[in-house]
Amino acid sequence: MIDKLLPSPIVTAEAFEDDPLSAMFPEERALVANAVPNRQREFGTVRRCARTALSELGIDPAPILPGPGRAPRWPDGIVGAMTHCTGFRAAAVARATDVITIGLDAEPNRPIDDPGVINLITLPEERAQLPHLAALEPDISWDRLIFSAKESVYKAWYPLTARWLGFEEARITLDPTDATFTARLLVPGPVVDGSVIEEFSGRWMVGAGLVVTAIVMTA
Repeated sequence: MIDKLLPSPIVTAEAFEDDPLSAMFPEERALVANAVPNRQREFGTVRRCARTALSELGIDPAPILPGPGRAPRWPDGIVGAMTHCTGFRAAAVARATDVITIGLDAEPNRPIDDPGVINLITLPEERAQLPHLAALEPDISWDRLIFSAKESVYKAWYPLTARWLGFEEARITLDPTDATFTARLLVPGPVVDGSVIEEFSGRWMVGAGLVVTAIVMTA
């Protein structure tokens, strides 16, 4: 599914069912030893997806542990992203010589029912898009799609900055005509190859009961 959003040279792997705990390395299992079983299973399965993708780049299996900001620590020379939600786990990786950063997120295609949550994660300009988008395609949970896009933005942002990015610090504009989005950074962006990044561009798709977003910045 996500290979449609993230073509070569990015390698992807996904799962719609969980693996048993034996899929984890001991170091990984220790991190979720006190978590509920569902959390343990999703933690292990998404890492199995990551190792499957890494194997296509010739990387031997190894623990994938969280680093600062909970971002995964990838092998040297590799960039990547992982995501998991109810019924779906996925990972995307690439060589750092080809890709600078990847953002990836999947969410259930269900509306966010709590107006307080919507107000927390969206800006007024983003909420203003929702009635028009809902009229165009009522089967898409556009509020959830904005949330997913912001999650992808954060995952693309953090490896470049090692800094938190709040929901209010990026403004998402969704384009329903070509399933793309832009994320305008409302704080100073990272400097990449001598240029300040002021926005990220991404793509989105809907399928299998999910909304999925992805950002790729190529080298």
